[in-house]
Amino acid sequence: MRNEWLTFTSEVKKMYEKDFVALHEPTFTDVEVDYVTDCVKSGWVSSVGKYVERFEKELAEFTGVKRAIAVVNGTAALHVSLKVAGVKAGDEVFMPALTFVATANAASYLGAVPHFVDVSENTLGIDPGKLEDHILQIGDYKGDHLINKETGRIIRAVVPMHTFGHPVELDELQAICKKYNLILVEDAAESLGSYYKGKHTGSFGKVSALSFNGNKIITTGGGGAILTNDEDIADYAKHITTTAKIPHRWVYNHDEVGYNYRLPNINAALGCAQLEKMQLFIEQKRKITFVYEKLVDDLTGVRLFKEPEHTKSNYWLQTLILDHTYNRDEVLDFLNDQGVMSRPIWTPLHELKPYSYMPKADLSTTDNLKNLIINIPSTPVSEG
Repeated sequence: MRNEWLTFTSEVKKMYEKDFVALHEPTFTDVEVDYVTDCVKSGWVSSVGKYVERFEKELAEFTGVKRAIAVVNGTAALHVSLKVAGVKAGDEVFMPALTFVATANAASYLGAVPHFVDVSENTLGIDPGKLEDHILQIGDYKGDHLINKETGRIIRAVVPMHTFGHPVELDELQAICKKYNLILVEDAAESLGSYYKGKHTGSFGKVSALSFNGNKIITTGGGGAILTNDEDIADYAKHITTTAKIPHRWVYNHDEVGYNYRLPNINAALGCAQLEKMQLFIEQKRKITFVYEKLVDDLTGVRLFKEPEHTKSNYWLQTLILDHTYNRDEVLDFLNDQGVMSRPIWTPLHELKPYSYMPKADLSTTDNLKNLIINIPSTPVSEG
């Protein structure tokens, strides 16, 4: 193992021209400096200013949806997306067990119950076939509502997550949602710039959520956005993310419990500059994929995860899948010791203490993949 992996780490450091290569870093130029400086000079750096509206408009145009509402982070975006989609306290929400904890947290904030389902080896996201098999096993009906006959709770929604930017099988999931009267809410936190059959992820669900954390394909420092094609839902989401304040020149009236989830103008300024470079970032990431594909060919028992059929991925995080001859943690120790920052996939949600008692389906694929997946450096580079 050692010699071929030494060659791999040497080539990665050569590609990035660094002795230590981070997993994913933001890429800034003078454009970001100019926009943020303009924002600072204007004095409008907080929740009001021209860049918030501009960022929302340009996001909607880029993703092909009618409306985008900018918020403070991706978790807030998913929290509100679930709320405005109709998820209520006590409802169960199908979601993959193999996702970042924010997916479950967002549902929990509403008093809803995460219900974990298995993923597909082809997409790393929800497996539609296994989801339907599970529904047939545990599902029943109460009026028009699908219920979990084991708990008696309504199952309200399905939340697929596009893992590392790779789109899930959205046609199949939409069909399941229609058949069983479920709401599709996309966790598109990692998939800005990814497409399923030519259509941008985040435009399939009733509501969807994006993230612009510092390690995402574009960043606003912290930040997220809610996407929807429903104008009424968009208006409501905007209202409750701005503390549910009734518009007035000076009176502070609030008509329900709202959230102070507004994205500051200074963050939106950074986002506008970043969004201008999206196509370039994606092109650069696809170059990295080509380089890694050649490098991984020389590694025994390792494959590079590639975008599923009918999709175009943003390749947010490059992903290696090891075979069972490897000890994942030994590989991670070696890569990080050699200056190539790498990490495992998240601990599956059903193994986390707060969610260990939640309802779940057969999770055999999740349990198999959790010790085989490694993310490697993925920052865009202009040459490769």
